[in-house]
This record gives sequence, structure tokens and C-alpha cells, in this order.
Amino acid sequence: MPAKSAAANVNLANFDNIKLTIDRAAFLRSLGRLQSIVEKRNTIPILSNVKIEAHGSHLALTVTDMDIAASEKVEAKIAKEGAVTVPAHTLYDIVRKLPEGAEIELSLDAEKSGQLKVKSGNSKFRLSCLPANDFPVISEGQLTHHFSLSKAEFNALIKKTRFSISTEETRYYLNGVYLHITPDTQALRAVSTDGHRLARIEVPLPGGAAGMPGIIIPRKTAIEVKKISDEGGEIINISLSKTKIKFDSGNITLVSKLIDGTFPDYEKVIPKENNKLMEVDSKLLAQAVDRVSTIATENRAIKFALEKGKLTLSANSQDSGTASEEIAVNYSADTIETGFNFRYVLEMMAELEGETAQFLFSDSTSPALVRDPADVTALYVIMPMRV
Repeated sequence: MPAKSAAANVNLANFDNIKLTIDRAAFLRSLGRLQSIVEKRNTIPILSNVKIEAHGSHLALTVTDMDIAASEKVEAKIAKEGAVTVPAHTLYDIVRKLPEGAEIELSLDAEKSGQLKVKSGNSKFRLSCLPANDFPVISEGQLTHHFSLSKAEFNALIKKTRFSISTEETRYYLNGVYLHITPDTQALRAVSTDGHRLARIEVPLPGGAAGMPGIIIPRKTAIEVKKISDEGGEIINISLSKTKIKFDSGNITLVSKLIDGTFPDYEKVIPKENNKLMEVDSKLLAQAVDRVSTIATENRAIKFALEKGKLTLSANSQDSGTASEEIAVNYSADTIETGFNFRYVLEMMAELEGETAQFLFSDSTSPALVRDPADVTALYVIMPMRV
């Protein structure tokens, strides 16, 4: 006997009559931004769905995983208003595979069927539905602080820190970006660390942020909101409390729960006595590390041998062999030999804006401090590895 779908026994009286036409390109862009929030596997069927609300001249799409909820409005020609939910990934795949320039018709006749018809040209699909009234809502609660950031400021805070967010579940308080006000400079600062590297970025304190609590934005939220900010307006409006945060940009809104935990005193791991300065061409270093890393397949360790005017990068593998490369640097202090995880170096270098990177060392066993002359607020720390 074939398995019944999640919508098989749904009362059709719970559905609206819906009919609309939408441009494939606009529909695809919105579904592409939102569908990644939906988990591939769900024990609650409706969490696999996207809610579609047709009203006025817009289609509103909403998804949630119960920790994050995101919605976006897209222009559409609405013939019959209503709301329904359908499988998000399936709908995205259908729209993605339709030809460019296509128009898509969505329709649901609640009196005849609990399925949404998707039609474009000679292509026709029917998708199982669940009622929009059953779609869960994340309550925002009372958001106590409200402020705005430019897209450039927001992307600096989130993009330049998310690469060093921890994935270790036991230290859950490191699984996000710590956003807080600095007590000395009164700036808005973002920090992330996984215990092996640290990223710290700050922007001028925006109006309305004064007195806000320090919050930890979860990793998934940081990833998803960065995607949304890339396609939203030039201004990101932020509202937050101790437990929730809301982002508004253009026609896109995202609400997320925050990590309930205390971020550690990160200042303790930022070295204060590093006075051996190496200045190096950022692109040259990244390319050399990438080449030498071809051999560093076992523990990802690359040796940095630093002497006056020269940096030698090397890797050694019992299975693959050896690699080395010399590059010119501006350095005049004592010889240092240390090692770093090449992936950590490359991910950090990708966030530097300037043509030159500044590495400050103390000795071979201490963490290195990295600065970007093109962004004086940016600071990175990377722990050494035994090579």
C-alpha cells in the first residue's frame, strides 16, 4: 500500500482559493535566498514547507526552522488572494529548472483539491499542501533597541567574523558572533573565536544602539542574514532584545533567537607584547600558502620560517612528499620558525581588504596578531601549530 502524504487527510476547508502569476527570475531569487533556512530532514512536516501568501500586488514567502524565520515580498499578479504552504526545496527545484524568462502560474482550488498547481508553458506540477494557519510563528517579543547600519558596515561585522565561529557543540557560547558595545571607544564590535583563531571588527556606534545588551548571533543566522543583506537595501535595520534579533532590509525580514550564554573574555587571548613585525603582500602570501598546502594533507600544518627580508613556507607529508616556497617580506627582527593551519590562514587572508598584511609575532610558540592596514578596526589572532 503506498504511503500517504502529509496532506492526505487534511480538511480542504482549511485551504484558500489562490490564483496568481509571477516572474520566474524574481521567484527564483527569493526562493534561493530563503530555502536554505529550511532543514532537509524534519520530523514536523510543515517545517519543510514555505508559506505562500498572495495579497494585493505581492507574494509573501516565509520559511522557518523554529530558531530562524525569514520572509520576503515579491511582486506578482494576484487574481485570487489566499495563503498555503508547500514543500520549499521541491518548489525551488521546479522553479530553478524552468526556462529563463518564463512566467509561472500558481493556483489552488480549495473546493476540488488540496494541491497547489504550478504551471509554466507546457510544464505542469501538483504539490501537496498543508494549511497556512498551521505554519508556526516565532514571536519577536519586546525588542528594546533599534538602530540601522549601512550594508558596508553590516557586512564588515558579519562577513569578516563568521569564518572563525566555532562548530564545537560543547562550547555552544562560541557558536556565534558576539555583538556588543566596547566600553572604552563606544563602538559596535563583533567578535568570533573557535579557540584556534579570533576575528574582531568594529564600526562606529549607531544611534539607538547605546545601552544594548551583548548578544551572541548564532552561526546559521550569521550565514543566512549575510545572504539576505547582499540582496536587500543599502540600509539594514536591526531590532533586538536579550533573546531575539530582527533584521529588515528592503522587502526582506529575518527574525532569530539568540544564543543564551556568556561569551568569554576574549581580550585575554589577544597578545599584547607582539613586536616583531612582518609586512607582506596579501595576495602573494595567500597564493603561496595555497600552493604549499597541496602537500599539507595530514594535519594541515605549514611551517613559517621567517628571517630578514624573507619568509619560507614549507610542508612535509609522509604520503605526498614535500613543498617549499620563498617570498619576499619586510622583516628585520630575529629569526622565527612557527607553523599554522593553512586553512585558517587562507580564510583569514580572504577577509583582508588591503594589498598588504601585517603579522606581529612574539616568538615561535605564541599566537600571531594580524592586522589589515586598509581597515584599522580589524584585528585577527591565529594560534600556532607544532610542525
